[in-house]
Amino acid sequence: MTTTALADNETLIAGIIAALRTVHDPEIPVNIYDLGLIYRIDSKDDGLVEIEMTLTAPGCPVAGEMLTWVEKAVIEVDGVEKVAVRLVFDPPWDSSRMTDDVKLELGLL
Repeated sequence: MTTTALADNETLIAGIIAALRTVHDPEIPVNIYDLGLIYRIDSKDDGLVEIEMTLTAPGCPVAGEMLTWVEKAVIEVDGVEKVAVRLVFDPPWDSSRMTDDVKLELGLL
């Protein structure tokens, strides 16, 4: 990958992360990125972005809706043509995946 392509990809990923930070978990008033629910972001050359994410609990009542929220947020990022969001439960989510800022905000630090 060239330096320009690498810089463009970093800019794209930064935009995707910013978009993901606009999506909040309905049970914990924190964005899903800093909560640690996003496991993988992969941008392809054709504008496809693949995202693997999990939920705080497998029985989350808004699981289907949350995938749609993620797709709608990320598709708005310049350079993204299509979004594929996949729900995974391995490894299971736990509070260690949260950023320190979120842990502090929730009184866990």
